[in-house]
Amino acid sequence: MLMMTAPTITFGLLLFLVLGKWPPLLAVDDDVRDDVHRYTAEHPAFVTAMKTLSTIGSAPVYLTAIALVAAWLLYRHRPRQAVFVLVTVTGSALLNAVVKRAVQRARPTVPDPLTTAHGLSFPSGHAQSAAVTYATVLVVFWPVMRSAGRRVAVVLAAAMVLGIGLSRVALAVHYVSDVLAGYALGTAWFLAMVASFTLPSSAADPAAASTSEGG
Repeated sequence: MLMMTAPTITFGLLLFLVLGKWPPLLAVDDDVRDDVHRYTAEHPAFVTAMKTLSTIGSAPVYLTAIALVAAWLLYRHRPRQAVFVLVTVTGSALLNAVVKRAVQRARPTVPDPLTTAHGLSFPSGHAQSAAVTYATVLVVFWPVMRSAGRRVAVVLAAAMVLGIGLSRVALAVHYVSDVLAGYALGTAWFLAMVASFTLPSSAADPAAASTSEGG
C-alpha cells in the first residue's frame, strides 16, 4: 500500500491545482500546448508518428488486446489471472470516465488542429490506459520471461507509455497536466489491483504473487 502513496498524492495535487485553476499550472499547460503543437505541425512525419501512437493507445485497440490476453489465460486454465486483467483494465477505464465527468475540464484548443477528440480532458484516458495496460501485461507475463527479456519488455513498455502520452500533447487534444494525471491515477489504480489480487501465502516473487492461482 505504501507504493500507492506517491502516485495517489501526485494525482490529488494535480486534481487540486486543476480544479483551483492555479495560474502557474495553467501557464505551463498553455506554453507546452503551443510549443509542442507548433513543432508537430511543422514536421509531417512526426504528425504521422503521433497519430499512429495515439491510435495504438485508443480504447478499441487496447481493449481488444486485453481481451485476447484474458482469453489466452482462460485457455491456459488461469482464471484468476484473466479476472485480474479484465478487472484492472476495464475498471481503470470506468474510473477515468467518472473522474472526467466530475472535473469537467474542456480540451485544449489551437488555431489549426491536427486532429479532433471528443469528450472531456482531465485526466487523459490514453495516458491512464497505457500505464495500466502495459503494466498489467508485464505483471502477468513477468514470471515466464527470462531476465534479458524482462529488461527489453520494461524498456519497450515504458517507451510506449511515454510515446502515447506525448502523442496526446503533440496533437493538442490534452494538456500536459492531463497526461501526468492519467499516469498517476493509472499507476495508483494498478497498484491497488495488484494488492487486491495478492495472496498472503503467495511465493516471494511479487510479480508472480500479484496474479497467483491459489486461494
